[in-house]
Amino acid sequence: MVKAIWNGQLIAESDETIRLEGNYYFPIHSVNRKYLQPSDAHTTCFWKGIASYYDLRVGEAVNPNAAWYYPDPSERADVIRDHIAFWHGVEIIDGES
Repeated sequence: MVKAIWNGQLIAESDETIRLEGNYYFPIHSVNRKYLQPSDAHTTCFWKGIASYYDLRVGEAVNPNAAWYYPDPSERADVIRDHIAFWHGVEIIDGES
């Protein structure tokens, strides 16, 4: 089981994550969406496509652009469609490691 924790809260937990380029992508259904707020940020990966971001909010604390996803990934990256990854201080705990 892989967990994503930030500011003392469990943000996501799944045994169905996908590890890609050192990041764990959690299925959207395993993410507690009450902690996600849409962000206007976007970046482009040359092989995955355009990433969109969420800010994480736990109580009054906000972690800008700490979660990302590919709403329309390239064909090569389609495996991470409907998945979210985390960074910027989000602790990822892999219970299998």
